[in-house]
Amino acid sequence: MTTKRLQRLKVSDNKRYLIQEDGTPFFWLGDTAWELFHKLNREEAAEYLRNRAALKFNVVQAVALAELDGIGGNNAYGRRPLRQNAEGQYDPTLPDLDGDDNYWTHVDYIVDLAASQGLYIALLPTWGDKYHRGGFGKGPEIFDGENAKAYGRWLGERYGDRSNIVWVLGGDRSLIIRNHFEVNNGLAAGLREAVRDTQLITFHPCGNASSSHHMHDEPWLDFNMIQSGHHEQVRENYKHVKADYDRLPVKPTVDAEPAYEDHPVNFNPSKGYFDQADVRTGAYYGVFAGGFGTTYGHHSIWSMTTEPKPYFIMTWQDALHRPGAAQMRHLRELMEARSYLDRVPDQSLIADNHEGANYMVATRGEQYGLIYSPNGIPFRASLGKWKGSSVSASWFDPRTGEYSAIGDYANRGEVSFSPPSSGRGNDWVLVLTVTG
Repeated sequence: MTTKRLQRLKVSDNKRYLIQEDGTPFFWLGDTAWELFHKLNREEAAEYLRNRAALKFNVVQAVALAELDGIGGNNAYGRRPLRQNAEGQYDPTLPDLDGDDNYWTHVDYIVDLAASQGLYIALLPTWGDKYHRGGFGKGPEIFDGENAKAYGRWLGERYGDRSNIVWVLGGDRSLIIRNHFEVNNGLAAGLREAVRDTQLITFHPCGNASSSHHMHDEPWLDFNMIQSGHHEQVRENYKHVKADYDRLPVKPTVDAEPAYEDHPVNFNPSKGYFDQADVRTGAYYGVFAGGFGTTYGHHSIWSMTTEPKPYFIMTWQDALHRPGAAQMRHLRELMEARSYLDRVPDQSLIADNHEGANYMVATRGEQYGLIYSPNGIPFRASLGKWKGSSVSASWFDPRTGEYSAIGDYANRGEVSFSPPSSGRGNDWVLVLTVTG
């Protein structure tokens, strides 16, 4: 396999977005594959990565010390990431590097395979149960500030030359006691010693929260990461994004875990499952409210499920073809087709918003505006936000990526718009473009 070098990522000058080394804007379209290194063999990993690259994802979120018995359980080749110390405890300062087919050479292979497909890896050094079981997760708790720093330094030294790595600390945990903070700050300190500022670092929080709650002012935190989560079916992740967007100092933000497709609502199958409509709404809400991208997730893919059951209702291979995943590329294409670094959230584009499940979000650049209507309810738009005498209007279909023209309007006052269809799953984007 020939290793492909991707451009390294950095924060834009206006601190709102990510860009590549040459200044090209980077729209983060992530997929969630937490168990990628732990559960898949090389052939399966190749199948997964090819599929995601074909669907225009450009980031994969995965964990080195995975959640599902990622320390005590073997990977696909019977190997584990850590050795045990004299006390019989798995030790993060003792990575198991014996032989050419060890756990870490498997991680190396997948990271490089991802690069060959044009994919970045948002790499979590560990899931949070390895320092804070918090009532769920198998653990064991093995980290303190000192060994976390050593482990972070080792990871940075091993992967610092990979240009397709973004580091993600945290791992679905709130931070409560001192050791929780010491572990994450230790990981960050070790990574920074090894990689300096050549790789970005962020933090994956617990559900219904943002990294900004605990870590916004930490100098190592390059951008904020939100987990809006899997509780209520009515999406309100725009609130998290706006809160991050308004914080000082200014840092980019992204919802990297909105509701997964086919995840039980509020973790309870009796309440039903999130579907493609929920996935699209979370994605468009997060981006239009000020996020620099979004992450898709499927409940059977993050877990790499091989036997369907009520909580994980299909195999990961079947889940690769779910409609929500295929529709995410349309959002990326919508945003990349327009000027990027001048984009801001702007709710004043909406003259008469709705509440709850019908809440609309809007964003604009210097020559365009976008309004997302999650259920196709008619609304009024406020024009006059741009220089120019006229705008053209069209509908963008988030299910297909197709446009349909509406007409031209004077760039002033309020104009009523009725989407082509309405009802649950009939979401639409009004696209306004300055023409004169």
